[in-house]
Amino acid sequence: MSMILNFKTSNIDFIHPFTISSGTKKSQESIIVSLENRGITGYGEAPAIRYYPESIETMLNVLETKKAFIEKFAFTTPDRYWHYLHHLLPNNPFIVCALDIAAWDIFGKMYNKPLFTFFTNGIPAEPQTDFTIGIDSIEKMVAKMQEKPWPVYKIKLGTENDIAIIEALRKHTDSTLRVDANAGWSLKEAKENITAFKDLNVELIEQPLAKDNFEDMPELYDFSPIPLIADESCVFESDIDKCIGKFHGINIKLTKCSGITPALRMIRYAKENGLKTMLGGMNETSIGSAAVAHLSPLVDYLDMDGPLLLKSDIASGLEYTTSNFKIPYAPGLGIKTSFFDIA
Repeated sequence: MSMILNFKTSNIDFIHPFTISSGTKKSQESIIVSLENRGITGYGEAPAIRYYPESIETMLNVLETKKAFIEKFAFTTPDRYWHYLHHLLPNNPFIVCALDIAAWDIFGKMYNKPLFTFFTNGIPAEPQTDFTIGIDSIEKMVAKMQEKPWPVYKIKLGTENDIAIIEALRKHTDSTLRVDANAGWSLKEAKENITAFKDLNVELIEQPLAKDNFEDMPELYDFSPIPLIADESCVFESDIDKCIGKFHGINIKLTKCSGITPALRMIRYAKENGLKTMLGGMNETSIGSAAVAHLSPLVDYLDMDGPLLLKSDIASGLEYTTSNFKIPYAPGLGIKTSFFDIA
C-alpha cells in the first residue's frame, strides 16, 4: 500500500538576527513534510541553509517531481525506507532527512512507543542542551546572554575580537561556555585563541579551521588542551574516518547526514573509534528538534536550541524548561501540529 506525501514551507523570524562567521539571517525557512501510511501520519523537517545547495526552491522541485516515487514505497521499517530514499534522492540529503524523520514518527506511532525507547533502555538521562549566542557587538552578546540565563552557552566566533568576546562573557557568567568558530580561523589564530580560552574554562571548540583543512588539523589536535569537534568537516558517515586523529569528536546534524537512520550508525561508529559525539541543530522548529531530542541520550554533547531562538513554533510536545528540555513521551516524535490545517 502506498503512502501519501504532503509538504509545505515554513518561514519563522529569529528573536535576534542570527549571525555566524559566514553571514547574518533574520528568519529560518524550512520545508515541513507529512507522510501518511495506513492512516498514521508522521512529520519531518528540512531547513534551508544558505551555504548548502538545497534551497527551498530546489527542495520543492524535487518533492514535486519525485512525489509519486516517494509515495509508492510499501513501508515496513524506517531503515528500509531510508535506503530506498537514499538511492532515489542521492543528491538531496535534506529531503531524505525530513522523510526519514517522518518515517520514524510513523514507526513509533505504529508500535505506540516514543522513539527513544527504540534506542535506549529505561528512562534516559537528558543531556544539557546549550543556548547559542550569535556574533554581535560585545555589549549585545552580553545582553543576549543576560536575557536568557542558561547553564551552557554556545558562542559563535570567527571575528577579529574572539578572545575579547570570551573574556567579556566570562566576566558575566559562570555557565559552561562552548565555542563555535564555523571554520573561521587560521592555524595561527586557532592556537592563539585556544591558549587564551584554556584559562577561560571553554569546554569545547567546534570547527576551528576550514572544513577541508585536514593538513593542519593533526598539529592543532596535538596542540589543543580543549576538545576539538568537527562540524562542517564531518557531514556524512564517510567523513568520520578523515576526522580520526584530527578531531576529538564530531557534531552530527540530522539534516546534513540525511536523517535519524544514518545518525544512529554515525554515533555508533564514532564511539567505536574513540570520538566524542555531539548532536547539533540547524535552527529547526520543534518537529526537527524533537527528532534530535530522542537521540540525545546517546551522545556526549547537545546543541538543540532551535525553538528557543525562533519567535514562534509550528508544533507542540517538545518542552523546554528554564534550564533544559524534556524528551516527549508520546508515541513517535511525540509532537502535535496543525500546520497542514492552516491555509
